[in-house]
Amino acid sequence: MKTLDVLTALTNTSSLEDLWGIHTECMKTYGFDRLLYGYTQFLKQSNVGDPEDFVILSSLPRSYVEDFVFGGMFFDAPMVQWALNNDGPASWGMLADELANGHLSDKAQAVLDYNHKNGVSAGYTVSFKASSSRVKGSIALVGKEGLNQADLDEIWREHGQKITLLNNVAHLKIITLPYSGYTRTLTARQREVLEWVSDGKSVQDIALLLKRTPATIEKHLRLAREILKVETTAQAVLKASFLNQIFLRDK
Repeated sequence: MKTLDVLTALTNTSSLEDLWGIHTECMKTYGFDRLLYGYTQFLKQSNVGDPEDFVILSSLPRSYVEDFVFGGMFFDAPMVQWALNNDGPASWGMLADELANGHLSDKAQAVLDYNHKNGVSAGYTVSFKASSSRVKGSIALVGKEGLNQADLDEIWREHGQKITLLNNVAHLKIITLPYSGYTRTLTARQREVLEWVSDGKSVQDIALLLKRTPATIEKHLRLAREILKVETTAQAVLKASFLNQIFLRDK
């Protein structure tokens, strides 16, 4: 597909699964056959927050994602640290320079060793410009087997601007779409009661509107808090909004 056709398809899709399929197939044509996308709106000053709050999309094996993301390895990954403090694309070739100069910690070296063992050794990272200090997103583009970093750098010299644009558009679309990921999704009723809460309705108001008892409404709110792993209903509304799990359009 031509770039304009891909951009049109990305912007018109209403499904995260369809978007990811379009984007992964597009990146393969440029030599990147495995992708790992991460996005959070829950950054904290002292840490990156709970990985279960991240939007994670990947075409890497699930076992790798479990180890790298949910096992906490990502925090010591040099390119992740770079992405947290920078915007735009970067070649993984910088890792060779840091390694040669002895700038990598033992933990960072352990991550590199794990990546090499899993064939994740040559690629690019694109870090997306953040809208606030609590928000960050980036994507790792892993080169196809048989392509080394020099090969990918040559591809990037020719197509890098186009690849960056495609990833930026994909990212901007991803953050508008509902995401459940590795956590459970809210039920239709849980979404509905959170929507009413966000409109300023009390439990008693919602019970009257839905013709249910206040106890039933309280139960839906409690289950929503548990699914979203928050303590208060206000936090549940905020998190559900960030994950685009409320105010959904009917398909």
